[in-house]
Amino acid sequence: MRGETGSGAGARRGTTIGALGIALLLGVTGTAIAVPPPPPNPSDSEINSSKAEANAKAGDVGRLTNQLAQAESKLAQLNDDVELKMEEANKARVDAETAQDEAAQADRDAKSARTESDAAQAAIDKARADLDRFAAASFQQGSTIGSVSAYLTANSPKELLGRAQMLDAVGGSRLNALDTMKRAQTDKSNKDATARKKLEIAQERKRAAEAAKHEADNAQSAAQHAQDTQAAQNDKLEADKASVEKQLFEAQQKVSGLQGQRQRYEDWKAQKAREDEERARQAALAASRPSPSQGGGGRPTARPVQSAPAGASVEAVVRRALSQLGVVYAWGGGNTSGPTRGIRDGGTADRYGDYNKIGFDCSGLMIYAFAGVKSLPHYSGYQYNAGRKVPLSQMRRGDMLFWGGSARGIHHVAMYLGNGQMVEAPQSGLRVRIAPVRYGGIMPYATRLIG
Repeated sequence: MRGETGSGAGARRGTTIGALGIALLLGVTGTAIAVPPPPPNPSDSEINSSKAEANAKAGDVGRLTNQLAQAESKLAQLNDDVELKMEEANKARVDAETAQDEAAQADRDAKSARTESDAAQAAIDKARADLDRFAAASFQQGSTIGSVSAYLTANSPKELLGRAQMLDAVGGSRLNALDTMKRAQTDKSNKDATARKKLEIAQERKRAAEAAKHEADNAQSAAQHAQDTQAAQNDKLEADKASVEKQLFEAQQKVSGLQGQRQRYEDWKAQKAREDEERARQAALAASRPSPSQGGGGRPTARPVQSAPAGASVEAVVRRALSQLGVVYAWGGGNTSGPTRGIRDGGTADRYGDYNKIGFDCSGLMIYAFAGVKSLPHYSGYQYNAGRKVPLSQMRRGDMLFWGGSARGIHHVAMYLGNGQMVEAPQSGLRVRIAPVRYGGIMPYATRLIG
């Protein structure tokens, strides 16, 4: 019966001294108990070894993180370079089209000048033939005017003199007409030579523009290849980093597991010491008087801490630009009437299928926004020089902002909205949007077309 009484008292004290205390108290009252075995206690060398492994993995993660940061920076530069090369290709395309138009006009002018020169030569040949026939007829019998009979049939010296003067005048006028036509022919020949020279220059410009376009296309292709290669390296670094991070997590879990085991062992030791002390105390109480019932005490729980709450006006131009928000980006797209089908670029734009999209590129959006204010070419580099330059510290709503540099050229344009915001057609795969002004690589001046 004492054993049962002891068991009941121990149960009432369970919330204070725990299951091990019950077992110890049962031991005091003479009831046989089985003391729970201690939890695993990993050695210091095991814990230190697991820490060293985790530290090594953390070092690998840090190294890969640095490499990835450098790679991402390089990829960003390559992305800018691709964007620049795309704009340079755009410029070369515009220049080639202009040179083609100039060459075609020069060819038409040359053909017109040659036609005029040939017509003048034909008139001279005809006049010379008429003069030759007149001279021959003047000395042949039986002619009407140009013959000796014109003199022999004169009835008086006065009539003879008159006929001689008439013949001389007729012949002189023909010679004068011939000289005039020769001068005209010389003038037209000079025009023909000038036109042909202009045609040669125009054709040479056309060849140079086409060569520049070919070079720009090749440069864009090379930049795209470099971007693709770097992107592949970045993907590999990302995969390696993810793998090592997984290994680091597992190593940290192992450390945590061993440290948890050590902590549980230390807790077990502390609890055992408390239970030993409680057993001694209960033994002393049992020797003097029956053990009083004790209610379980409760620990105060901490209240959770609430975290702190984590012209044509400028406005008309801005409204036109903002009316296209959400329109898809299409390289080479956009004119004064709105979005148009993009064109092939042999690189990034083609990969995104821009030639099958109806939209804007960065300079195309500016062409549409400023339609009716100023005619802009479809190239951001030319648009930079289309208006008055103002320092960025003085930029205001409706000004155009540009990115690039004197050494690398302009590769992007957007419209400033005020309050640090801008509207832009950013790049292939995105849409016309409002974004914070990016100051990395921005040109030191904005271009103002209104005001």
